[in-house]
Order: sequence, then C-alpha cells, then structure tokens
Amino acid sequence: MLRTPIEKRQKHENHEKIRVATGNGIVSGKEIKRNWDLYLLTLPVVVYFIIFKYWPMYGVQIAFKDFIATKGIWGSPLVGWKHFERFFNSYHFMSLIKNTLGISIYSLLVGFPIPILLALMMNEVENKAFKKTVQTVTYAPHFLSTVVLVGMIISMLSPRTGVVNNFLNHLGMESVYFMGEPGLFKSIYVWSGIWQNMAAIVDGSSKMQRIRHITIPGILPTAITLLIMNTGNIMDVGFEKVFLMQNGLNLTSSEVISTYVYKSGLVDAQYSFSTAVGLFNSVINFLLLITVNKISRKTTETSLW
Repeated sequence: MLRTPIEKRQKHENHEKIRVATGNGIVSGKEIKRNWDLYLLTLPVVVYFIIFKYWPMYGVQIAFKDFIATKGIWGSPLVGWKHFERFFNSYHFMSLIKNTLGISIYSLLVGFPIPILLALMMNEVENKAFKKTVQTVTYAPHFLSTVVLVGMIISMLSPRTGVVNNFLNHLGMESVYFMGEPGLFKSIYVWSGIWQNMAAIVDGSSKMQRIRHITIPGILPTAITLLIMNTGNIMDVGFEKVFLMQNGLNLTSSEVISTYVYKSGLVDAQYSFSTAVGLFNSVINFLLLITVNKISRKTTETSLW
C-alpha cells in the first residue's frame, strides 16, 4: 500500500508520540548535536540546581553528627538520631509546629482563592483604561522589598503615629499595639502578604454562566497545580518577613521553624541541631507534596507527575 508524504509524516509523528508517552525515548547524540543551542540554554539552570540545590545536600549528614569545625564533616563523631530526639522532646517543638502550620494554612486558605477571584473580576472589566489602572495598582506592591513592606506595616500600625490607630482614636477608641499582640500576628502577616502578592500570583486570569462553565474550568488545572506546589511548601514560612516582624511581645505566635533554625544555628552555633530541625522540616514538606499530588491525581486527574 502506497502512502503519501503527508501520511508518512503523520505516521512518524504518531510513532514519536507513542515513543515519548511510553517512556522509551532516548536522546541520541545526533539529537543533542542538532539542538545544541537549546541544550545550551538549559545549562545555566542545570548548573544552578547542582551548585545551590544538590551539592549543599552533602552537608545534611551533620544532622546525624556532633559537628566540630576543626574536625570537619567526616571527622565529626556520629550520634545518630540524637539531635532529632532533642528537638522532638524540646519545649519549643509543639509551639513551632503550631505557629508554622497556623501561618501556612491561614495563608493557603485565604491567600489561594483571592488572586483567582481578582483575576475573574478583572476578566469581566470592559473598560480597558480602568482595567489597566487596576492591574498596575494591584501589581505594584509586589515589587516592594520585604524590609520596606514590614517598615510600612510597623509605621501604619504604630500606637502613636500610625494611620490605623489615629483612625481608631477619632472614633473614640483607644490605641492598640498591633505588633505586640500575639493573637494578631498571623492576621497581620497573612493579609499584608495578600495585599503585596495577590496580583502577582495570577495576573490576567461572559458573565456568571460563562465564568461558571468556561472560565473556571479553564483555569482549574492551573489552580490545582499551584495548590499542590503551595502545599509542598506549607512548612516553609518566609524567614525574612517573620523575623522582621518579630518582637519580644509576639514571640509566642511568631516563632516558626525557619527563625528557630536561624537562631539555633547561626546565632547559637548549634550547627548539627539546626540542620536536624531543617531536615525534619524538608522531609515533612516532601511527604505532604507526594500525598497531595497523589490525592489530586485520583480525584481530579491533575497532578505534577
């Protein structure tokens, strides 16, 4: 049976799809040579991950040793699970887990849907000039550094000169030291983060029926993927912002694993102990990522792998 050139090309493409889908595709030297410029573009990314992600994993072994700088990693004595047991039995363990999970889950529950809602609302704006203005205004806070953002928060919430307390005073209410109230720390952290990043998370994402049946189903796979990735980082509360917002009065609510690792490791020079705490944190994130990805694959057929 004779085949036309188009049929031959289509058959070849189908074979290629089957080969890739079944995992039998092996990149040959000819393919690398033919597409060398594309592989060259990926080289900086590969080098970055090797240097900053994989090579530092060599130092993780000090979590199982009593690290002595003069003896080095290999020369330091092996102590097994000593530092992990110390962390699990410490007074700070439950409060650190509670604060870390509390801030992360709060951020996920509130911060995840709001950018999507903002994108849906922006999608329905017909006035292009107004739409661009709102996009610019909502996107601008994303470019503020964390130091500047925290400085603005402290200034606006100041009990003496803050805009919020001045407004409360005009209403006949007493000033509130917001940054000194442990119960308010999580809300201040989360809502200031939403204000800063909500437009940057989903940028540019008909009326109610079209939103329900077209827009939402269209962005749902992307939203689920972002949710899986965010869940995989649920134990990683940003160190810089939390550390800058901390003070002696709100420490019971603001001390999280990342700040505790910094203080015990770099400040108190307990390198092995802080590495053990950080490794524990990473393992929990890894397990959460695998679990949520598996659940998502079974329920929605959307997953990272």
